[in-house]
Amino acid sequence: MNVPKYKKIYMEITSTCNLSCSFCPETKRPKSFLSVKEFERRLHEVRPYTDHLYLHVKGEPLLHPELEKLLDLCMENDIQVNLTTNATLLSKHQEMLLRKPALRQMNFSLHSLDGNEGERDKDSYMRSILDFAKEASEKGRPMVSLRFWNIDREDLLRLSHRKNRALLEIIEKEFHLDHPIEEKVQPGRGLKLANGIYINQDHEFQWPALTEEEDDGEGFCYGLKDQVGILTDGTVVPCCLDGEGIINLGNIKEQSFSSILSSERAKNLAEGFTRRTAVEELCRKCGYRKRFGK
Repeated sequence: MNVPKYKKIYMEITSTCNLSCSFCPETKRPKSFLSVKEFERRLHEVRPYTDHLYLHVKGEPLLHPELEKLLDLCMENDIQVNLTTNATLLSKHQEMLLRKPALRQMNFSLHSLDGNEGERDKDSYMRSILDFAKEASEKGRPMVSLRFWNIDREDLLRLSHRKNRALLEIIEKEFHLDHPIEEKVQPGRGLKLANGIYINQDHEFQWPALTEEEDDGEGFCYGLKDQVGILTDGTVVPCCLDGEGIINLGNIKEQSFSSILSSERAKNLAEGFTRRTAVEELCRKCGYRKRFGK
């Protein structure tokens, strides 16, 4: 049987986070952690559909108490993992993460420092990240992305706004750069700092919500084309931005993954985007879709 291949599947392993970032509304769903047993069951279901897992939708994956076991299961199933983290717990897990062959890429959301009230020690925060990045570079894996996803659409120079400039100065000094990073990096594109280490900036985006204004529905999205997501409670969603499970395609604890993907709602959504039309209300209220043009 032919099955669709996705570039990535988002498998949320926890809906809990240890920060409260201004750009990331807290989920209304119950706080939960995916058990090792259930993770393994889901992994076997989705394995034919992808070679890459992202272990988040909402939540901080480094909070998961059994993260090492989850990564080992991915290795046993020959699947590569991308982790996106606010890095506040990195020191606790650094040694373990660096020895896990399943870990393909670490994405550090440096904008989380700017998105929280109160001060954190930016020097020690960056030191742990840069130590990890340099050791990963020497080992040849995982790749590291230093992310600043808090750029104002009206002013691209805001890469240097607020706490960003202080963090950028630390990075520039660490990699002996002779120019300000914002002179070279472009929104949506990575700038290579060293072997396997990149810095990425992009515009701040709003999580879609039914309370937002609806647009004309024209346009394209990669939901159910390149990606699909599974929340901790088992809800299957078309993309990583449906953090509340509004477009509930089915529940993997109650139905097979294949039957969910072949459901009428999933097919209508995917076929709609082939016509460059958003058939779901949430999609028509998602500003991120506009990045792909009409």
